[in-house]
Amino acid sequence: MPKTSQAAGLHRASLAKLNELDAALELMYYGWRGMTLEADDYLAKQGLSRSHHRILYVVARRPDIAIGALIEVLGISKQALNRPLNLLLERKLLTTQRAPEQHRSKLLRLTAAGQRIEQRASDHERKVMRQAFDRAGASGAAAWMAVMEAIADNN
Repeated sequence: MPKTSQAAGLHRASLAKLNELDAALELMYYGWRGMTLEADDYLAKQGLSRSHHRILYVVARRPDIAIGALIEVLGISKQALNRPLNLLLERKLLTTQRAPEQHRSKLLRLTAAGQRIEQRASDHERKVMRQAFDRAGASGAAAWMAVMEAIADNN
């Protein structure tokens, strides 16, 4: 399917603005979709989804993370983590081992295959971010970072 038919973006939406912040909300939604479109397509071809990528992303940056800490970082329940985590373990994209000091705790680490998938999916997203930052310029990129930081601190 051509990319344009998948990515009916902000300019095609023509949604009524019911509040002065609706344009910003739409940019957030369509911006996220635009950033993740190619990565999600790649992940789908691997039999994976956005939730799998989030797990791989965090474990790549915190090797030997305990499952409890992963739940905390992702801000999800143990139940929500269970299915995607089990698939990643079954597909041998992650390994698990007992923590030496806490035998009840399992530590997660990416396998080489998991590293490749995480890197390729993130590369798609980084490419989109790089292009957008290049278009917006240094001051635009700095402003975006400041806004996103304020939004992220809202939780």
